Amino acid sequence: MIKAVFLDRDGTLIYEKPGVYLCDPKQVRLYKSTKPALALLCKDGFKLFMVSNQSGIGRGYFTEKEVNAVHAYLQKLLKPARLEEIVFCPHAPNEHCACRKPQPKMGLDLIKKYHIDTANSYMIGDKKADVEFGKAIGCKTILVTTANGKNHLKKYPQLHPNKIATNLLNAAKFIVRDSKK
Repeated sequence: MIKAVFLDRDGTLIYEKPGVYLCDPKQVRLYKSTKPALALLCKDGFKLFMVSNQSGIGRGYFTEKEVNAVHAYLQKLLKPARLEEIVFCPHAPNEHCACRKPQPKMGLDLIKKYHIDTANSYMIGDKKADVEFGKAIGCKTILVTTANGKNHLKKYPQLHPNKIATNLLNAAKFIVRDSKK
């Protein structure tokens, strides 16, 4: 069994522009804390997985091929850290699919495929759906207050992640400390 960190993409690993559906690799901008955070998690033996809703495909704004090009570029930017696998839901919200976060399908498939120990794994994201997804797959959850995090804390007072962190590096430091307990 391996320990893993599941990561949201927009607003967690990279900057998110409200109302903009990212489909151009040239527009990918990492947060300053992203590379050090992932390096710390890898050094501590965590496998990294990105799980993302990409409803722009289902809405007809861009293609799966364009999303894959963004992800290939993202992998290059993250080196020497590596995302073990990137999975995403291509459906629009009104399609009510089983894979759109907070539904657990993407995570459950990865857990089964990689034999992930969910009791010692984490989900990091900046939205309510990320926290709910993490809880649904049995992981500890961290809400980063980058992008949508602060607003979601105010909007959803019943949202109770295991940790609230100002950025990905602080989330990673928490994970390393917490995993030693």
